Amino acid sequence: MLFNSFDFGLFLVVVYSLYWLIGTKKRNVQNILILVSSYFFYGQWDWRFLFLLLASSLIDFYGALAIHQSSSKKWRKFYLWHNVFWNIGVLILFKYYDFFLRSFYQMLGQEFEPGTFSLMNVLIPVGLSFYTFQTLSYTIDVYRGRIEPSKKLLDFMCFASFFPQLVAGPIERSNKLLPQFSNHRSFDKEGQKDGLRRILWGLFKKIVIADNAGIGANIVFDGYQDFNSPMLFYGIFLFTVQIYCDFTGYTDIALGTARLFGFRLSENFRLPYLAKSMSEFWQRWHITLTRWFTDYLYFPLIKTKLLPIGVLRPLAIIITMLLVGLWHGPNWTFIVLGLFDGIMILLERMRLPFGKRSLLQFLNRVTRAVSLGYFIVIVAIHNLLFRAESLEQAWKMIIGISSLSFGGTYTLLVSFWTLLFVVLMVVLELWARRRVHPLQRLEEVLRTPVRWAIYYVMIFCILWLSSSKDPFIYFQF
Repeated sequence: MLFNSFDFGLFLVVVYSLYWLIGTKKRNVQNILILVSSYFFYGQWDWRFLFLLLASSLIDFYGALAIHQSSSKKWRKFYLWHNVFWNIGVLILFKYYDFFLRSFYQMLGQEFEPGTFSLMNVLIPVGLSFYTFQTLSYTIDVYRGRIEPSKKLLDFMCFASFFPQLVAGPIERSNKLLPQFSNHRSFDKEGQKDGLRRILWGLFKKIVIADNAGIGANIVFDGYQDFNSPMLFYGIFLFTVQIYCDFTGYTDIALGTARLFGFRLSENFRLPYLAKSMSEFWQRWHITLTRWFTDYLYFPLIKTKLLPIGVLRPLAIIITMLLVGLWHGPNWTFIVLGLFDGIMILLERMRLPFGKRSLLQFLNRVTRAVSLGYFIVIVAIHNLLFRAESLEQAWKMIIGISSLSFGGTYTLLVSFWTLLFVVLMVVLELWARRRVHPLQRLEEVLRTPVRWAIYYVMIFCILWLSSSKDPFIYFQF
C-alpha cells in the first residue's frame, strides 16, 4: 500500500476516524488499533512477511527483558548476541545471501543457478532494513543500560511496526518513540492542521516533482550511450531532484501522518544539498541512519583499541561508510558508493599539503562558489553510483561526462511545468529553512484566502498527476 495511492488515503481516513472515536482515555484500545492497522498495512505487500515482523518483535522484546533481568554478565552478552545474530542474520538471509552467493560463483568463473524455489527467490521484505535496525538498537540500548526495557508487549509491538514509518523510516530510537505509546495522547487541533499540511507538501514533492523528474532521469540512464556530456550531467541532476523529492516527500508524509495520531517522529533531513562537503552531507541526509551507524558501529569500533587510534579511526570510517552503502542494497554499485563516500570523508579530514588546515576546514572558510563547485562534483558521483544499474554503466557515464562532448540533441526531457515546480520548491525550502516545512512558513505570513488558494492549486496538481503511482525509491531498502 503506497502513500501516494487512493487506497492509502481511504485506509488513513478509516483508521484515523476509529482512532479518535475510541478516545484518549482508552489508550490501550487505540494501541491495539494501531497494531492491527500497521499489520494490515504491511500485509498488503506480502502477508507472509508478517510472520517475520512478528518474530523480530517478539525476539527483541523478550531478549531485552532477559538482558535486563540477568545478573550474569556472561548471560547478558549471550542474550545480546543472540538478538544481534537474529537481526543481522535475517538481513543477510533475505537481502544479501543471493548477492554474495552469485558473486562467489562469478569469482570462480561458474554460472549461478539458483533452485526453483528458496527463501532467496522471493522478494526482499519491504522495510526490512528499517525495522530490524530499529528493534536492534532497542536491545543494544537495554544492554548498555541507557533505557529500561518495556514491560508491555503491546506498546513494543506498536513501536516495531508503527505504519507511518515502518517501511522507510525514520529509524526511531526507543527512548523517543516507545514512550509515546505509553503516555497520554491528546487531540491537538494545531497539530492536526500541521500534519495535514505536511502530508500535502510531501505528496506534492513526490507526485508532482519526483515522479516527473524520474521520467527524464530514466530516459538518460536507460540510453546513456546516446547522450553527450551536458545531457548526461542533466540526467544526474534530474535524478538528484527525484531522489530528494521522493525520499523527503515520503518522510514528510510519514511525519505528517504520525502527527495526526498524536505522535512526533524524528526529522530525517536538513537541506542536505546545502552541504559543503561529504562529511556535512551525511549530517543532513538520512540523519537517523547516520546516527544509527555512528552510535552502534563507528563508536564501538573506535573503542576496541585493537589498533593505534591513528589507524583505527580512518579504518572505522571506511568500514562504517562501506556498510552504509551496502545497507542500501545488494549491488556492487552501493558498495562502491559507500567506499567512495568513506574515502571522500577521509580526504576531507586530512591536512592539505599547503598550510595546517584540512580540506574540510578549507571548504568552510572559502567562498560559497568554491565549496559549491566541489560539492556538486562529489554529490553527482554519489548519485550516479546510487542510480546506476552496474559499475560498468557508472564508469561509462563518468567517461562520457569527462569527454566533454557537446554535439547531438538537447532536450528538456521533462515538461516546463516540472522544471518550474522544481525552482519553486527550492525557493520555498530555502525561504522556510528555519521551519520544519515550507507550508508552515506560508501559514505564518500569508492570509487565509491566499493560503487556501495555494493549497487548492497543489491539490489540483497532485490529482492531475496522480495516475502513475510510482513506488517510493527507499521502499526497496
